Amino acid sequence: MTTSCCPITRWRRRKEVRPGEILDAALNLFVERGFKSTKMEDIARAAGVTKGTPYLYFENKEDIFKAVLRENLVTRLASFAELEQQFDGSSTELLRLMMRRWWMEVGESPLSGICKLMFAEATNFPELARFYHNEVIAPSHNMLLRIVQRGIARGEFRDINPHAVVDTLVAPMMLTMTWRCSLGRVITDSEHRTMPPLDYLDLSLDLMLNGLKTP
Repeated sequence: MTTSCCPITRWRRRKEVRPGEILDAALNLFVERGFKSTKMEDIARAAGVTKGTPYLYFENKEDIFKAVLRENLVTRLASFAELEQQFDGSSTELLRLMMRRWWMEVGESPLSGICKLMFAEATNFPELARFYHNEVIAPSHNMLLRIVQRGIARGEFRDINPHAVVDTLVAPMMLTMTWRCSLGRVITDSEHRTMPPLDYLDLSLDLMLNGLKTP
């Protein structure tokens, strides 16, 4: 009886984790090849499954891409929003925590390639671009906006356009993620990029936060 049960248990366990393996393979391929150049059979091959297996879980390549965003970015944004609501410290500390955590969890991972990918292929796949904007860009912008408005209301920050502040805050992060997945792979000896990415982002944030402080 024991021998006959083992293969079934392994099969069931393998079936449970298969969608995650497909999404991991898809993420790596999307980042390396681009969305247009990645085919469903490429994803299946990279995930180590048969050609038809991805269709058991996802309708098409677009569906897989949306699932990659939901599983890796949308869920993280939900945890960030929870942290935002529970944080009792200053708005400066909260902004610094958020920006550093985003880099550690996203910027240093293959997920950073999604930023470059969307810049490159947004006009070719407008539906996916809108999905990315609605599910990732808008929620993250609004979360940072609330923190900036919190700082203004508390008298920690100067009363300036909070939307412009958010755009200025995220620009160095977006540049660093895009550079890391594009020019940074080719130009490795650039003098202005000798600073480690996190140190560069800390410097950018320090400059911004000092400019935000009330006199």
